Amino acid sequence: MSAERTVILVDDDPHIRLSAGQTLELEDYQVVACERADKALTLLDPEFAGVLVTDINMPGMTGLELLAGVTAIDPDIPVILITGFGDISMAVSAIRNGAYDFIEKPFSADLLLDVVHRAQEKRALTLENRRLRQELQAQSAPGPRIIGNTPAVQQLRRLVQTVAGTPADVLLMGETGTGKDLLARYIHEHSPRREHNFVAINCGGMPESLIESELFGHEKGAFTDAKDKRIGKFEHAQGGTLFLDEIESMPISLQIKLLRVLEERAIERLGSNRLIPLDIRIIAASKADLRVQAETGQFRQDLYYRLNVVRIDIPPLRARAQDIPLLFQHFALLASAHYQREIPPLSAERTHRLISHDWPGNVRELRNLAERYVLLGEACTFDFDNQPITESGGDHGQGLAVRVDQFEKMLIQAELARHGGSIKDTLESLQLPRKTLYDKMKKHNLDKNDYKG
Repeated sequence: MSAERTVILVDDDPHIRLSAGQTLELEDYQVVACERADKALTLLDPEFAGVLVTDINMPGMTGLELLAGVTAIDPDIPVILITGFGDISMAVSAIRNGAYDFIEKPFSADLLLDVVHRAQEKRALTLENRRLRQELQAQSAPGPRIIGNTPAVQQLRRLVQTVAGTPADVLLMGETGTGKDLLARYIHEHSPRREHNFVAINCGGMPESLIESELFGHEKGAFTDAKDKRIGKFEHAQGGTLFLDEIESMPISLQIKLLRVLEERAIERLGSNRLIPLDIRIIAASKADLRVQAETGQFRQDLYYRLNVVRIDIPPLRARAQDIPLLFQHFALLASAHYQREIPPLSAERTHRLISHDWPGNVRELRNLAERYVLLGEACTFDFDNQPITESGGDHGQGLAVRVDQFEKMLIQAELARHGGSIKDTLESLQLPRKTLYDKMKKHNLDKNDYKG
């Protein structure tokens, strides 16, 4: 059981189960009433997102025994004890053993709601911190997530999942900052080659005189400075993946040799005549249109066609504008956990400015801004704060109804992000009935869990 705002209420007295249950339900809690403690224990797991309220003195398993059982499952699940006359010292001792709080009979509805509300907030914070730690571990490990819900990203995700498990070489095309290197690593980590090396080389960041030796390696004495034998990147990637970034910058003379490697799956080190068989996958990436470069003679046509067996186009951020609030929240959560800083609330106006910006630096620019925003808070200025808000993401020429829909979606995204995915707080800030909000979230394909990190 993991639904948020769930209260498991355990008491052998049916009158207390009824009255306390009704009090909680009127405040929009989901109440699961149990007569016996052992039944309540079967409903719990470490993902339980709610609160447990239990009487102490009950036949069979007591409330204190239930507390011990809950602690064994997850010591951070809040347990609130209902105490009778003479149980106070026992309850205080239980708090030392991990109980969240206790309520003395007879108790008022307001007291019950106040204690449960505080316990629920504590549980939500605990689970959010766990998710953040998991997210940081995922980010530090190879293979980042593909985040986004727009059609462009859904199509990208489907294509990558289809291709990742195959042995096919891949050509990634995308503007600067769209995440070509991260997508290459994602493909590698979701392929059968994940246990072997992922080797990346930037073809545009290396002198032409060194790149051939870097890729192919060399024998001792192959040239003046070759004092020892050196294994090249091709061999180092044996069994794994070689990522060639900015392949449009590769010298034409080396393109010929790369084509031979792709066709023969073998190399010769510089200074050697011995063929070394290769079992590698090559992922190439370019920010330039290689087809145009091939037509103008800037890139070899035969190499382009050989690389273009599987081509994946990464959409620029402006073409997936509705993903921007989700991505910003994701990067802000990572920065918050890394720097141990709270995330300042992001206003609807600023969220609209994020969506309206053209993002020439794409996802890299957005991530840097989110990190700066967490560090500086409200003092952080967006470089485009003083620019007039314009429509973006393909909105030009669309009718009023479409623009109203997009603005509605943006507002809901902003409030979900501001409240960490809390439906209750989003309802209050937007002043909407629960059913209306759920209907609109379904209409706009929004999931509250996407805003919890």
